[in-house]
Amino acid sequence: MSTAHVLLGLLAGGPRHGYDLKRAHDERLPQAKPLAYGQVYATLGRLERDGFVEPSAHEQDGGPERTAYTLTHSGRDRLAQWLTEIEPPAPYVTSTLFAKVVVALLAADADRARDYLAAQRAAHMARLRELTAVKSAPGATVGDVVAADYAIGHLDADLRWLQTTLARVADLQKEVTA
Repeated sequence: MSTAHVLLGLLAGGPRHGYDLKRAHDERLPQAKPLAYGQVYATLGRLERDGFVEPSAHEQDGGPERTAYTLTHSGRDRLAQWLTEIEPPAPYVTSTLFAKVVVALLAADADRARDYLAAQRAAHMARLRELTAVKSAPGATVGDVVAADYAIGHLDADLRWLQTTLARVADLQKEVTA
């Protein structure tokens, strides 16, 4: 995820200060890792340096001074361009999950790999139940449901892979240890 582009998107609705951008990010992307305030302000600094945002107002309501930022024409153009760019599928298998199965076979044996796969499957199932509960929770927003659906889709793919790999552990061990 590109934090810079998400902030540009949040600013498309009008000027906001860093605190408001952080809050909006965390509300609109409920299953994403929450942004740190330092990350928001560092990203705003880069966006300002690159001409994509500019300060539009300074506020101080009994607390620290807050600078509101607004998109520039270049910022709107960059956001529009980013929204048309297709995200390529990952070219490499860089999953820690996959690596642990192979390493378990190299360093231990098929039983260790099977135990790991079974434990990982249980963890995935628990997370799947949590996300399913999010979708049906009172007050769940459409954003909550869409984010949960996305995560559930990925968990479902992982679960299918875990089950298939569990059935292939003996053959995989022969290949890996040969």
